Amino acid sequence: MPTSYDRIAPHYDRHLHPLEKWFLQDLRKETIAAIPKSGLILELGAGTGANFQHHHATTKVIGIEPSSEMLRIATPKARINAVCLVRSVGEYLPFPTKCFDGALATLVLCSVQSPTTVFDELKRVVKTGGVISLLEHVRPDGLLGPLFDALSPITVRMFDDHLNRRTAEIARNAGLEIRNVRKVGLGIINVITCKVPSSI
Repeated sequence: MPTSYDRIAPHYDRHLHPLEKWFLQDLRKETIAAIPKSGLILELGAGTGANFQHHHATTKVIGIEPSSEMLRIATPKARINAVCLVRSVGEYLPFPTKCFDGALATLVLCSVQSPTTVFDELKRVVKTGGVISLLEHVRPDGLLGPLFDALSPITVRMFDDHLNRRTAEIARNAGLEIRNVRKVGLGIINVITCKVPSSI
Protein backbone atom coordinates (compact mmCIF):
# COMPACT_ATOMS: atom_id res chain seq x y z
CA MET A 1 0.00 0.00 0.00
CA PRO A 2 2.66 2.64 0.84
CA THR A 3 4.16 2.39 -2.66
CA SER A 4 0.90 3.09 -4.51
CA TYR A 5 -0.06 5.91 -2.15
CA ASP A 6 3.42 7.40 -2.44
CA ARG A 7 2.76 7.58 -6.16
CA ILE A 8 -0.62 9.31 -5.95
CA ALA A 9 0.18 11.53 -2.94
CA PRO A 10 1.27 14.62 -4.94
CA HIS A 11 -2.07 14.64 -6.81
CA TYR A 12 -4.35 13.41 -4.01
CA ASP A 13 -5.61 16.72 -2.63
CA ARG A 14 -6.17 18.21 -6.09
CA HIS A 15 -8.20 15.23 -7.31
CA LEU A 16 -10.30 15.08 -4.14
CA HIS A 17 -10.95 18.83 -4.00
CA PRO A 18 -14.26 18.78 -5.97
CA LEU A 19 -15.59 15.93 -3.82
CA GLU A 20 -14.48 17.72 -0.65
CA LYS A 21 -16.46 20.81 -1.64
CA TRP A 22 -19.46 18.76 -2.75
CA PHE A 23 -19.91 16.45 0.22
CA LEU A 24 -16.74 14.94 1.75
CA GLN A 25 -15.87 17.90 3.96
CA ASP A 26 -19.29 17.80 5.64
CA LEU A 27 -19.01 14.04 6.14
CA ARG A 28 -15.57 14.44 7.69
CA LYS A 29 -17.01 16.98 10.16
CA GLU A 30 -19.87 14.60 11.00
CA THR A 31 -17.45 11.72 11.57
CA ILE A 32 -15.19 13.79 13.81
CA ALA A 33 -18.19 15.14 15.77
CA ALA A 34 -18.86 11.59 17.01
CA ILE A 35 -15.53 11.21 18.82
CA PRO A 36 -14.73 12.74 22.24
CA LYS A 37 -14.07 16.48 22.27
CA SER A 38 -11.26 16.06 24.80
CA GLY A 39 -8.60 13.48 25.52
CA LEU A 40 -6.23 11.59 23.25
CA ILE A 41 -7.51 10.57 19.80
CA LEU A 42 -5.96 8.21 17.27
CA GLU A 43 -6.41 9.06 13.60
CA LEU A 44 -5.85 5.97 11.50
CA GLY A 45 -4.53 6.67 8.00
CA ALA A 46 -4.01 10.40 8.30
CA GLY A 47 -3.19 10.69 4.60
CA THR A 48 -2.40 14.25 3.50
CA GLY A 49 -4.08 15.73 6.59
CA ALA A 50 -7.54 16.53 5.23
CA ASN A 51 -9.11 15.98 8.67
CA PHE A 52 -6.69 18.08 10.70
CA GLN A 53 -8.57 21.37 10.32
CA HIS A 54 -11.77 19.76 11.64
CA HIS A 55 -10.41 18.26 14.87
CA HIS A 56 -11.70 19.66 18.14
CA ALA A 57 -9.35 22.27 19.60
CA THR A 58 -9.44 20.47 22.96
CA THR A 59 -8.31 17.06 21.68
CA LYS A 60 -4.78 15.76 21.31
CA VAL A 61 -4.44 13.78 18.08
CA ILE A 62 -1.88 11.19 17.05
CA GLY A 63 -2.15 10.34 13.36
CA ILE A 64 -0.60 7.27 11.77
CA GLU A 65 0.11 6.87 8.07
CA PRO A 66 2.19 4.25 6.20
CA SER A 67 2.97 6.38 3.12
CA SER A 68 6.06 8.57 3.45
CA GLU A 69 4.85 10.88 0.68
CA MET A 70 1.45 11.34 2.31
CA LEU A 71 3.25 12.15 5.57
CA ARG A 72 5.47 14.69 3.81
CA ILE A 73 2.40 16.58 2.59
CA ALA A 74 0.54 16.22 5.89
CA THR A 75 3.39 17.39 8.14
CA PRO A 76 3.01 21.18 7.62
CA LYS A 77 -0.75 20.87 8.31
CA ALA A 78 -0.03 18.83 11.43
CA ARG A 79 2.29 21.50 12.81
CA ILE A 80 -0.38 24.16 12.40
CA ASN A 81 -3.09 22.01 13.98
CA ALA A 82 -1.02 20.37 16.74
CA VAL A 83 -1.29 16.81 15.41
CA CYS A 84 1.55 14.37 16.09
CA LEU A 85 2.31 12.09 13.12
CA VAL A 86 3.76 8.57 13.25
CA ARG A 87 4.66 6.35 10.31
CA SER A 88 2.91 3.04 10.92
CA VAL A 89 0.19 0.72 9.66
CA GLY A 90 -3.17 -0.05 11.24
CA GLU A 91 -2.40 -3.74 11.65
CA TYR A 92 0.52 -3.03 14.02
CA LEU A 93 -0.19 0.04 16.16
CA PRO A 94 2.92 1.05 18.17
CA PHE A 95 0.93 2.17 21.23
CA PRO A 96 0.13 0.77 24.69
CA THR A 97 -3.15 -0.97 25.46
CA LYS A 98 -6.14 1.27 26.31
CA CYS A 99 -4.27 4.55 25.80
CA PHE A 100 -6.71 6.39 23.48
CA ASP A 101 -10.07 7.94 24.36
CA GLY A 102 -11.36 7.43 20.82
CA ALA A 103 -10.29 6.77 17.24
CA LEU A 104 -11.08 7.99 13.76
CA ALA A 105 -10.60 6.69 10.22
CA THR A 106 -11.82 8.28 7.00
CA LEU A 107 -11.51 6.46 3.67
CA VAL A 108 -8.94 4.07 5.14
CA LEU A 109 -10.44 0.60 5.76
CA CYS A 110 -10.87 0.11 2.01
CA SER A 111 -7.11 -0.06 1.54
CA VAL A 112 -5.68 -1.83 4.58
CA GLN A 113 -4.33 -5.35 4.16
CA SER A 114 -6.50 -6.87 6.91
CA PRO A 115 -9.46 -4.86 8.25
CA THR A 116 -10.13 -7.52 10.89
CA THR A 117 -6.60 -7.14 12.26
CA VAL A 118 -6.98 -3.34 12.21
CA PHE A 119 -10.19 -3.58 14.25
CA ASP A 120 -8.48 -5.95 16.69
CA GLU A 121 -5.72 -3.36 17.15
CA LEU A 122 -8.24 -0.52 17.56
CA LYS A 123 -10.03 -2.56 20.25
CA ARG A 124 -6.71 -2.99 21.99
CA VAL A 125 -5.57 0.65 22.04
CA VAL A 126 -8.94 2.41 22.58
CA LYS A 127 -10.31 2.49 26.12
CA THR A 128 -13.41 0.53 27.09
CA GLY A 129 -16.45 2.56 26.10
CA GLY A 130 -14.39 4.62 23.64
CA VAL A 131 -15.89 5.63 20.31
CA ILE A 132 -14.40 4.60 16.96
CA SER A 133 -15.84 6.76 14.19
CA LEU A 134 -15.47 5.77 10.54
CA LEU A 135 -16.18 7.34 7.17
CA GLU A 136 -15.83 4.66 4.51
CA HIS A 137 -16.95 3.72 1.03
CA VAL A 138 -18.40 0.20 1.11
CA ARG A 139 -20.16 -2.44 -0.96
CA PRO A 140 -23.70 -1.11 -1.44
CA ASP A 141 -26.82 -3.25 -1.22
CA GLY A 142 -29.02 -4.09 -4.19
CA LEU A 143 -28.02 -4.17 -7.84
CA LEU A 144 -24.88 -2.07 -7.32
CA GLY A 145 -23.31 -4.73 -5.09
CA PRO A 146 -22.33 -7.17 -7.87
CA LEU A 147 -20.98 -4.27 -9.93
CA PHE A 148 -18.69 -3.27 -7.07
CA ASP A 149 -17.64 -6.92 -6.72
CA ALA A 150 -16.66 -6.95 -10.40
CA LEU A 151 -14.76 -3.65 -10.24
CA SER A 152 -12.93 -4.33 -6.99
CA PRO A 153 -10.12 -6.55 -8.44
CA ILE A 154 -9.30 -3.72 -10.86
CA THR A 155 -9.20 -1.00 -8.19
CA VAL A 156 -7.15 -3.24 -5.90
CA ARG A 157 -4.51 -3.65 -8.63
CA MET A 158 -4.50 0.07 -9.43
CA PHE A 159 -4.85 1.72 -6.02
CA ASP A 160 -4.97 -1.04 -3.36
CA ASP A 161 -8.61 0.03 -2.97
CA HIS A 162 -11.25 -2.62 -2.19
CA LEU A 163 -14.60 -1.35 -3.47
CA ASN A 164 -16.66 -4.16 -2.00
CA ARG A 165 -15.77 -4.29 1.69
CA ARG A 166 -18.64 -4.53 4.18
CA THR A 167 -16.94 -2.43 6.83
CA ALA A 168 -19.72 -2.24 9.42
CA GLU A 169 -20.18 -6.00 9.25
CA ILE A 170 -16.42 -6.59 9.63
CA ALA A 171 -16.32 -4.26 12.65
CA ARG A 172 -19.27 -6.06 14.25
CA ASN A 173 -17.71 -9.48 13.64
CA ALA A 174 -14.48 -8.19 15.20
CA GLY A 175 -16.36 -7.53 18.44
CA LEU A 176 -17.12 -3.82 18.22
CA GLU A 177 -20.55 -2.52 19.17
CA ILE A 178 -22.13 -0.75 16.19
CA ARG A 179 -23.99 2.29 17.49
CA ASN A 180 -25.06 3.81 14.17
CA VAL A 181 -24.60 3.45 10.41
CA ARG A 182 -25.69 6.35 8.22
CA LYS A 183 -25.77 5.47 4.54
CA VAL A 184 -25.11 8.17 1.97
CA GLY A 185 -25.14 8.13 -1.83
CA LEU A 186 -27.11 4.93 -2.47
CA GLY A 187 -25.31 3.31 0.44
CA ILE A 188 -21.89 3.65 -1.17
CA ILE A 189 -20.66 5.90 1.64
CA ASN A 190 -21.21 4.96 5.30
CA VAL A 191 -20.66 7.01 8.44
CA ILE A 192 -20.20 4.28 11.07
CA THR A 193 -20.09 4.87 14.81
CA CYS A 194 -18.67 2.03 16.91
CA LYS A 195 -17.99 1.55 20.60
CA VAL A 196 -15.46 -0.65 22.38
CA PRO A 197 -17.68 -2.78 24.66
CA SER A 198 -16.79 -3.65 28.23
CA SER A 199 -16.49 -7.34 27.39
CA ILE A 200 -13.42 -6.73 25.24
